[in-house]
Amino acid sequence: MLKKQKKLILTEAQQESMRRAGRVNAQLMDFIRPHVVAGVKTSHLDELVVRWTADHGHKAATLGYQNYPKSCCTSVNEVICHGIPDDYELQVGDIINVDLTTIVDGWHGDQSETFLIGKVSEEKLSVTQCAFDCLYLAIEALEPGCRVATIGETIVPEAHRRGFSVVREYVGHGLGKQFHLDPSIPHFPNRQARVDRLYPGMCFTVEPMINAGSRYTRCDKKDGWTVRTKDGCPSAQFEHTVMMTDEGPEILTLTEHGPRRGHQFGVLS
Repeated sequence: MLKKQKKLILTEAQQESMRRAGRVNAQLMDFIRPHVVAGVKTSHLDELVVRWTADHGHKAATLGYQNYPKSCCTSVNEVICHGIPDDYELQVGDIINVDLTTIVDGWHGDQSETFLIGKVSEEKLSVTQCAFDCLYLAIEALEPGCRVATIGETIVPEAHRRGFSVVREYVGHGLGKQFHLDPSIPHFPNRQARVDRLYPGMCFTVEPMINAGSRYTRCDKKDGWTVRTKDGCPSAQFEHTVMMTDEGPEILTLTEHGPRRGHQFGVLS
């Protein structure tokens, strides 16, 4: 049975609170950016997140969320999402998704980027570019009152055209004073997404996870969090927090120094 959508419409004051949360989270991403390099342990990236967040008087949403042990997610190569920072040292040729969510005066800002560590394979470069392009194509396809399915209807054909697949088990979500709210934001068009709509005043994430191989996933049984591609092929993801307005979608987590719409990642020589 399809559920009836809860319209989570924010007031103008609440929308401003979400804009601030998005700006703060984007500032954190820019702070982390120069540290995502070969030779750095993913645990060090987490330490930097902890320090910056505390120094600015905010909280990391992931720390303790359903017993998650760290303040960010670091997903390397075949890890799709929810990678736990540890003693792994980044190597030239890796790709790594850094996922940050900050609570600012009770409101959440949420985003992620995939970083290339030095020269990477053509496969990793291409899947990263695809994930980035799919993010912006999906956001640009949205308009006030549109169906959530617009997102998946945009992403799936583009990913398949490039020879890649779209993860189905992990999706975007509504966002506000809680980390995960309705509506669910799948990156493929399912029945519920064809019912749910995005009205002005709603905040949500768009975060396509694109696999170089098959779409199938497996979750680590030991830590209960780390999600990998079932076939071991690399995966890439980009995420923004978006607010629907009367004029259309507004991205709340744009960074000053990160890639913007139309960015082309490094071409192999």
